[in-house]
Amino acid sequence: MSDVTEFIEGIPKGELHLHVEGTLEPELKFELAARNGVTLPYKTVEEAIAGYDFDSLTSFLVGYYEGMGVLIEEPDFYDLGMAYFRKVAAENLIYAEIFFDPQGHTSRGVPFANVINGLDRARQDAASELGVEAQLIMCFLRDMSADSAMETLEQAEPYKDLIIAVGLDSDERDNPPMKFREVYDKARSQGYRLTMHCDVDQNNTTEHIRQALFEIGVERIDHGVNSLDDDALTTEIIKRGMGLTVCPISNIQVVQNSKASQIKTMLDKGMLVTINSDDPAYFQGYITDNLKTVQSEAGLSKGEVAQLVRNTFTISWAPEESKAMHLRRLDDYLAIHGGD
Repeated sequence: MSDVTEFIEGIPKGELHLHVEGTLEPELKFELAARNGVTLPYKTVEEAIAGYDFDSLTSFLVGYYEGMGVLIEEPDFYDLGMAYFRKVAAENLIYAEIFFDPQGHTSRGVPFANVINGLDRARQDAASELGVEAQLIMCFLRDMSADSAMETLEQAEPYKDLIIAVGLDSDERDNPPMKFREVYDKARSQGYRLTMHCDVDQNNTTEHIRQALFEIGVERIDHGVNSLDDDALTTEIIKRGMGLTVCPISNIQVVQNSKASQIKTMLDKGMLVTINSDDPAYFQGYITDNLKTVQSEAGLSKGEVAQLVRNTFTISWAPEESKAMHLRRLDDYLAIHGGD
């Protein structure tokens, strides 16, 4: 094992772009299917994994939504969350901001309360039992209507204290940010932090980034690699000190390119780029794998890896006291293992 590999494995980590439904490993999927009487379209774990052969965002989403069908009761969402937290705690992850897609469940008749209560209980137990701090980000599905998103925002009101931010994900085709302007305006007025997916190499991606920045007024962009295609966008993102949550292994699966060289360029420009795992059960790579991938492909130094991790804590929406604690833990690690 190389020195930099050990460095990556040991460094205290965070991630800000993680879909909890995308952490549903096949073994748990079969367990929940049996618990809830759901018939799956495959008979073994190996068959399920063989189906994870994605060549586009659209092909991935088909499998992603199919997998949600086993999530019904509150304990299902708890078990889903805890399985993720146990996995990443073993990889020295200490902080996460986790997306969840309520419309993917409420549209199937699953009560909103089942989703949020199960996930929040897992979040609390992760902190007390595993030392992993986490917050929840509620995503709207952009291929559903703006009215549906607004209804979801209203459903979330009784649970507002459990949700730090809103986001926007799913199929970007013909679903620009402006479609959700009123929803985001209302979310902002209710005190939510704002983020939004601008997926990699999609049609009109740079225009969508422009809308997210100037029309919607998001505070962070998920993915956003294509901001490098437009100097004005790059300049504006740097000026605002805005974070970008990039997912290398996901990029390999969806656009057949990790975008490691672009991540290196972002670092060189001083952009607050971060590394994340997106949907690790489907893309078969959690946070450590993603850091190793970008380090290997871009030839990053320990210092550059450390900067990626530092960016994560810096742009997080953790309480200031927690953020300072995470950064101290990182500095303590670097003082011993180099990379500062």
